[in-house]
Amino acid sequence: MSDSVDHTPVDREAPIGEWRLIREAARPGPMQMALDEIAAETAAAGGPRTVRVYQWEPGCLSLGYHQDPETVDWAACEAAGIDVTRRQTGGGGIYHDTYGDISYSITAPAAEFPTDLLDAYHLLCGPVLDAFERMGVDASFVDTEADELYTPACYLRALHPAHDIVAGGRKISGNAQYRRKDAVIQHGSLTYSVLADRHLSTFVDPSTDADAFRGRVTGIDEQADCSREEAVSALESGLAEWAGATEGSWTEGELQRAEERAADKYAAAEWVRRVPGRRSVE
Repeated sequence: MSDSVDHTPVDREAPIGEWRLIREAARPGPMQMALDEIAAETAAAGGPRTVRVYQWEPGCLSLGYHQDPETVDWAACEAAGIDVTRRQTGGGGIYHDTYGDISYSITAPAAEFPTDLLDAYHLLCGPVLDAFERMGVDASFVDTEADELYTPACYLRALHPAHDIVAGGRKISGNAQYRRKDAVIQHGSLTYSVLADRHLSTFVDPSTDADAFRGRVTGIDEQADCSREEAVSALESGLAEWAGATEGSWTEGELQRAEERAADKYAAAEWVRRVPGRRSVE
């Protein structure tokens, strides 16, 4: 265990500028990852910054940027109708269930964010913590690091005080950032309902079981009397009020570019099944 980390944010207000809120919509995982990238390009080009909530349909295993594809049970995922994609962010794999997961992202020009990573996490996780409060969930950054249980699964890796959020001592949300030269993207996953067996089924011979998973991970439905619809609304409201965002939508051009990016990159075997350390096509 490490010493506690001071989580007092330097500034929890969003950068000033035009922000749009894009409400939850269900799409396949490769398209959702492509839309994060397209939103960053829009913001960097002088367009609106984006806060959005999204849903994975069908359920999808998102691999960390450096994750070994040999950790995935490809046959089990195919048999269960679970998509597999690869994120731009690091860490282990996350099974995003259509019902059990609520995801969000925040994208804006890089120059508008703190250069210190911890400060940036404190800023961008502010609306997420606010959303949990609206749901009636007593959530906070984990106080100290916790030992890993199973490295290939993101939710079972060592907990980190910078970006892992817990409720009742168990992880309820993971958040990650990646930075382009001109934009910052933070995306994260809030667990609404823990589906331990299905999550673990996406990996090859996981060295843990469902009971251990549930001992590490909790869901909003365990922590508060809050429907999934209410939880989504709380997250959308928290993001919108933090950013001063007005409700918006994708342009036809953004959707077309995202569809092309999803097909060429996030659904392509060359990206999804690449071996860590081997250069991939961007």
